Amino acid sequence: MIPYGRQTIDEDDIRAVVETLHSDWLTQGPKVAEFEKALASYCGSSHAVVFANGTVALHAAYCAAGLKDGDEILTTPLTFAATANAALWLGAKPVFADVDPLTGNLDVHRAETLITQKTRVLAPVDYAGRPVELDSFLTLARQKKLVLVEDACHALGASFKGKKVGAWADMTVFSFHPVKSITTGEGGAVLTNNASLAEKLSSFRTHGVTRRHPDWRYDIGELGYNGRLTDMQCALGTSQLKKLDSFVARRSEIADRYQRDLAGIEELALPPSAQAGGSAWHLFPIRVRTRAQGPDRSQVFASLRANGIGVQVHYIPVHRHPLYRKLGYPENLCPNAERFYEEEISLPIYPTLSEQDQKTVVRELKKALAQRTCEAKTS
Repeated sequence: MIPYGRQTIDEDDIRAVVETLHSDWLTQGPKVAEFEKALASYCGSSHAVVFANGTVALHAAYCAAGLKDGDEILTTPLTFAATANAALWLGAKPVFADVDPLTGNLDVHRAETLITQKTRVLAPVDYAGRPVELDSFLTLARQKKLVLVEDACHALGASFKGKKVGAWADMTVFSFHPVKSITTGEGGAVLTNNASLAEKLSSFRTHGVTRRHPDWRYDIGELGYNGRLTDMQCALGTSQLKKLDSFVARRSEIADRYQRDLAGIEELALPPSAQAGGSAWHLFPIRVRTRAQGPDRSQVFASLRANGIGVQVHYIPVHRHPLYRKLGYPENLCPNAERFYEEEISLPIYPTLSEQDQKTVVRELKKALAQRTCEAKTS
């Protein structure tokens, strides 16, 4: 099976982890600070605080933003549910605005119409690795006095208008899951240029503790969690970060080849091309156009899976999940996001995907589309 995504682990990554295992530190040692410093430097941000995973990082960012019971957070439905779930944990209400039908990113103009007196956080998601219109979202956040929390879990390594993702928003959240730009196994981070927010984030991940140096005393002033990342994982992350640009460049090459090889196929909508660095290409989301006499996404998906192509769908709109239906969200809340989901298939894209395997993906996709089109014409 050719998966839709996978990690790239080299011998230098393994050596970095093994060296840490031989050291005196396994968790919360010098490798944590080293990784945080390297990550902040790469993104052009003042502070980076790492967490056990991207979900905890989102939770911490919302907490640092002051999100509380009765507040609203404005976000997209076209994301993994953690983006919204982390707000529910704080008693806040996720409000979903519709997406741009071409990119799948949150539409800033639609978002603006849904801002209320209860809105505290604006949380766009860089869908598939393509940054949202960060300048527009930042302007909107400043005008409405909102905290801009960018869910950039797909977009580490991408840039917007020549400036790295991670240096724009009040807080930027990354994930280091194995299918992301770099991996620490599980892991996440929040980047910020605000020292006060960085302090809140650091306290949140360690039970709400603030230390009173130089002696043994410490204070717990706020409720926090154990969201720490280990030295072993940070050693891996630091090693991976050195290769991030080459990983993103390789993903871009694969995306360009898909654009060339799939161009002109009437049944498909391809993601817009991106200038160099304009997307981290975490995903390559195609859409199978829904037509009376054309292919059906579910059948194309099933055909690809049956022939060894491990495609995936990103994402079931959050408000369609049973949890959110119970909370009163209607099914047809965001028509663009819902149609995007009903047509979307994520093709394999990762740095070690070979040209031959990519040709296999393209061949099997074309076969699935042709088979379905023929069946539709003869039925």
